[in-house]
Amino acid sequence: MWTGVLCGLLAGAMWGMVFIVPELLPAFSPVELAVGRYIAYGAIATGLMLPRLRGLLGRLDRSDCGALVRHALAGNIVYYMLLALGVKLAGVAPTSLIIGLLPITVTLLGRKDHGAIPLSQLALPLLVVAAGIACINIDVFLHARASGAPPGATLLGVLCAFGALLCWSWYALDNARFLKRNAHFSSAEWSALYGMASGLIALVIGALAFAIWHGDVTGAAGTASGRNWTVFWITNALLALGASVIGNHLWNIASRRVPVTLSGQLILFETLFALLYGFVYHRQFPRVMEMAAIVLLVAGVVWAVRMHAVQPLAEQTATHA
Repeated sequence: MWTGVLCGLLAGAMWGMVFIVPELLPAFSPVELAVGRYIAYGAIATGLMLPRLRGLLGRLDRSDCGALVRHALAGNIVYYMLLALGVKLAGVAPTSLIIGLLPITVTLLGRKDHGAIPLSQLALPLLVVAAGIACINIDVFLHARASGAPPGATLLGVLCAFGALLCWSWYALDNARFLKRNAHFSSAEWSALYGMASGLIALVIGALAFAIWHGDVTGAAGTASGRNWTVFWITNALLALGASVIGNHLWNIASRRVPVTLSGQLILFETLFALLYGFVYHRQFPRVMEMAAIVLLVAGVVWAVRMHAVQPLAEQTATHA
């Protein structure tokens, strides 16, 4: 189990980078950011699997293809569009910490899965996590009011963040259940197929967007407005390699090794790393309420991990007795 926990932590460190990219590339729309990232992901995944691509594709059946399409949309493209729009309108901290509700939503939705701890035993760790999320949201909206940010834009950003939360909650559960039921692909193979499916769908979306908004995304006006396409593709290639190729592979390993209720808690590492990267990027220290939120979130995750580690030991003791 501890290997799964470590892989979940490292995946969170990779995924935390996705919250910073919309601020690094402010001149590009959420659609462009999602299309760029996942075209790069698809290209890298295809290159990595090229020597055995024919055999890999030959093992796909209809259910595999259906899973790849729905996971690519919910877990990658639509999720990242909503996340990027949330960051642009509401900021890194509120978006990352609304998505930080994932431990609660995934745990509640996966409460009947095999290996899940009863919610009555997880109630206190979840309350600690909820308290941390409450702290950060109080801080965010108080700070937004003090800074005079447009309430409509902030509200839309918050709604987008909740939409991303719903997308990823469903994806996390469906992906974990699929991987546990289907062992005919390794974690690396499934991650590569997932990347190729995401890349193909991103190409279709990108082609449609280019046909509709051709005049707005090319030419001298684009360069003059800060739309540096070289920086765009380099940034998205690095993000695709780190957050998508490496991060998703680590998460697939974690999903196979830990119960769904625990995987829900491990997703919180993405939030913590996103906050860390945001503080470093903005060159500021967390405010008091932000620091309280971080402490509470870490405490809740560690508590939940320990409870999942203790349960198998208790079961083994009862069996031997």
